[in-house]
Amino acid sequence: MMEALGFLKLEAGGPLVTVALLVALLALLKWYSTSAFSRLEELGVPHPRPSPFIGNLTFFRQGFWESQMELRKQYGSLCGYYLGRRMYIVMSKPEMIRQVLVENFSNFSNRAATGLEPKLVANSILFLRDKRWEEIRGVLTPAFSPAKLNEMMPLISQACDLLLDHLKTYAESGAAFDIQRCYCYYTTDLVASVAFGTQVDSRKVPEDPFVESCRRFFAFSIPRPLLVLLLSFPSIMVPLARILPNKNRDELNGFFNKLIRNEIAFRDQQAAEERRRDFLQAVLDARHSARSVGLDNFDFAKEVPSSGKGTADPSQQQPRALSTPLTVDEIVGQAVLFLIAGYEMVANTLSFATYLLATHPDCQKRLLSEVDLFKEKHRAPEYHSLQEGLPYMDMVIAETLRMYPPAFRYVCNPHPALHSGSLQHRSLEPSLVPACDQLCYHICS
Repeated sequence: MMEALGFLKLEAGGPLVTVALLVALLALLKWYSTSAFSRLEELGVPHPRPSPFIGNLTFFRQGFWESQMELRKQYGSLCGYYLGRRMYIVMSKPEMIRQVLVENFSNFSNRAATGLEPKLVANSILFLRDKRWEEIRGVLTPAFSPAKLNEMMPLISQACDLLLDHLKTYAESGAAFDIQRCYCYYTTDLVASVAFGTQVDSRKVPEDPFVESCRRFFAFSIPRPLLVLLLSFPSIMVPLARILPNKNRDELNGFFNKLIRNEIAFRDQQAAEERRRDFLQAVLDARHSARSVGLDNFDFAKEVPSSGKGTADPSQQQPRALSTPLTVDEIVGQAVLFLIAGYEMVANTLSFATYLLATHPDCQKRLLSEVDLFKEKHRAPEYHSLQEGLPYMDMVIAETLRMYPPAFRYVCNPHPALHSGSLQHRSLEPSLVPACDQLCYHICS
């Protein structure tokens, strides 16, 4: 009899256990879906109402530019939002931006990362962190000194000559054409020559392996459903995405690595005076040492009147040994970063500048007169003469960048050791700077 009752209890308990587990799972999901969305409210930062799991992802369905303007219009110059479970604080007042990017830059030197960055860029200065970032920055700073840029002028001129040949063909035909595409050809040729040490003519030879790889690199995008899953369940989806096979990612990584390795091997066999004077060579020359450049010596710190620091020219300081020499992956990372910064951003800036000059013929006439006069004085221009001899050109480019900024937001992570009292400003409460590496300061100019 007792055995029968025990059996009945077991049978009755099976569905109850299942129901209990299901209820517990639903409660856990409900908690997870909203648990991360109370921090902005606790900090008193205005923000759109987040949806479970995805946060404010739907707020940005029109694109980041339009949505950022709408966010600022609705919630002010200091507001916030959530992408998935990650919290962002948006600052758009110049004095607040200055405080984060200049006065407290040492606390915000790391850019925000998702963990899904391809290996090609994960080793670039964009995503290197803390001490290694500072070391690699010390390697790159002298590469953009006037002396180094002047050595690269012949390579830049070659790419410009190809661009002018393409434009001349279109001008003689009198037909309409897409000038942005011409500028993309130009930037591809320029980056290939200066950053990767290879000569291409992307307009005449579009099937060139380098050109095709660049096209594939910029064509990559994450499907929207996958993006939603990544943002909603980062602790699960990000590690999973890292280990899943990705043929396109592996092929691109292999191509650029092989290209750089072959170029390094070739140059190591050359005499020093025979090597190309380009960005890649400047990085290779500093493989084992970097200029002694601290955080307070970088260009943006020079603008702080109260600091009294940052007056030394980093390119003139003595090299110091790197903690570890640059790896091939890190060299590839800096070259690919050059590709990212030089391909679309430069092409877009040139396209907008051309549009503005076409719609303002008086400015176009003034600029053309300056260029003609400069050409009469300098048959073989150097970098220094370009800076001094084309002031109106500099104003045109600066105004173009003001009206059509290629990068309108800057996202950085606070240093993990950042404490709540590190920022003192009437517009920034100390509680807005918790010691949490998930908090990102989003600077929208």
